[in-house]
Amino acid sequence: MIRPPEEYRYILFISFDLDSESAEIYRGADPNTLSRGRFSVYRGVYKILDLLRKYGVHVTFFTPSWVVERYPAMIEAILSREHEIAAHGYLHERLDQLSLEDEEEIFRRTNEIFRDAIGERPQGFRSPYWRWSMNTISILLRHGYKYDSSLMDDEIPYLLRHGEDSLYEYPVDWRLDDWPYLEYYRSLTPRQLLEQWLEEIRYAEDVTGYVSITMHPQCIGRGARIKVLEKLLEHAKRTGAWIPRGRDLADYLERLSKNKEIILHQYVEY
Repeated sequence: MIRPPEEYRYILFISFDLDSESAEIYRGADPNTLSRGRFSVYRGVYKILDLLRKYGVHVTFFTPSWVVERYPAMIEAILSREHEIAAHGYLHERLDQLSLEDEEEIFRRTNEIFRDAIGERPQGFRSPYWRWSMNTISILLRHGYKYDSSLMDDEIPYLLRHGEDSLYEYPVDWRLDDWPYLEYYRSLTPRQLLEQWLEEIRYAEDVTGYVSITMHPQCIGRGARIKVLEKLLEHAKRTGAWIPRGRDLADYLERLSKNKEIILHQYVEY
């Protein structure tokens, strides 16, 4: 079990993949498909921001740098409310299909765009489609990332080592993502998805001390689906969840590790 700060019962890492229409452009989609992605820019993100403000929560938006570059007003709205913008590729590329040179260029370009638009390079990363290449870990460490949230080999954060270097990994799970159930397969209603997530959160409260839930503004922000997020936040506040930004969680884990208050599992990968 991973221990949260003293005043909390468990850690709930809520994050949003703010893809907009980047993935559709990368795939060469038609205008109608592109419009679905743009819903997040003009409606979905702002509904989410209003709810997060209502509950006093600050979270992380994993955002392709193409989106950061193209929609500065939206990015400013997110940053002005003290949320974190973390990296998510340039145009939502499949990293496992790229050469080392092309993947390295995506990270270089992302750092440049973040510095120009935000004033600092990103501290966190989530790979598009949750797919790494065999080069991703070494590139992340070379560019000084503090944490990643793309892998699935645990249910609590751990220290991912590669050679002499390491970063924090916040593991993910497809069952804790809105996209497969509400968009891709459309296999659950929002109410069913909420109950599935609440079961996972209750397990975290009692057993692991940590759970990660991923959402997409163009999905969870559409129509009454936003109520799923509201019910999650209501439950989290009522049951003593700490909902950190990714960078805050990394700082917390680093502090505990230095003080030897926690010993994280260590994995050597790739």
